[in-house]
Amino acid sequence: MSEAFIRIDGASLTYGEEGGTLALQGIDLTLHRGEFLAVVGPSGCGKSTLLKLISGLRPPSAGSVTVAGQKVTGPLKIVGMAFQNPTLLPWRTALENVLLPLEVVEPHRRNFRADRRNYENKARQLLAKVGLTGFEDHYPWQLSGGMQQRVSLCRALIHEPDLLMLDEPFGALDTFTREELWEALQALWLERKFTTLLVTHDLQEAAMLADRIIVISQRPGTISAACEVNFPRPRSLDLRFAPDFNALLHDVRAKIDVARQVPLSLGAA
Repeated sequence: MSEAFIRIDGASLTYGEEGGTLALQGIDLTLHRGEFLAVVGPSGCGKSTLLKLISGLRPPSAGSVTVAGQKVTGPLKIVGMAFQNPTLLPWRTALENVLLPLEVVEPHRRNFRADRRNYENKARQLLAKVGLTGFEDHYPWQLSGGMQQRVSLCRALIHEPDLLMLDEPFGALDTFTREELWEALQALWLERKFTTLLVTHDLQEAAMLADRIIVISQRPGTISAACEVNFPRPRSLDLRFAPDFNALLHDVRAKIDVARQVPLSLGAA
């Protein structure tokens, strides 16, 4: 495994002033460069808050977060993010939506006008990799939900981020579309090996995609368990029917059931 890329040391996060809601408590986590980590746990346990902590969108109330050797003190520019809702701009085509980060993120922003043709070619190639050749000039309302989520994924990756954060990006999709996107994401990850954090409620999704699965306990969220995922890649959808795969799912499910038993905190400790 390569060097540590993300390191969280004793981090806690409280929403609100003193006496507010303690969302995460005493998080210790190391993530290596190029690793794919899945985060699972009961609803409201702080999974999405963990992403905000790492990306710098929320400062820790205690402890520290370090990414690429630098202490996180504000929003990171090396992050690509995709959410459950694609949040595409309705007045921009698929291609224009994918290009958006290049128009606002340095150093691409200052070069965008001069290098627009090269950037457009790059965006077209990325859309082709997720099966959207021929849909580059379609507006979001002309695309299915799965197509919109593919555009959202391309937008998150177009500026070649070192860190990709996915907050239940496939949760609203039907089973078949979700499985197609698992395969698309796996192919992109195998090609680029970007460090990835995936928040999901789908244990099959976690086991299909990740190198490691961590379980967050009931609020205040702590890392209550971790499971290695040792299946070789590329992973086909048929893996879901293998006894070892289902044994892993049962193990993770049992650990989540334990994580649910932790009593809720009504305020900061």
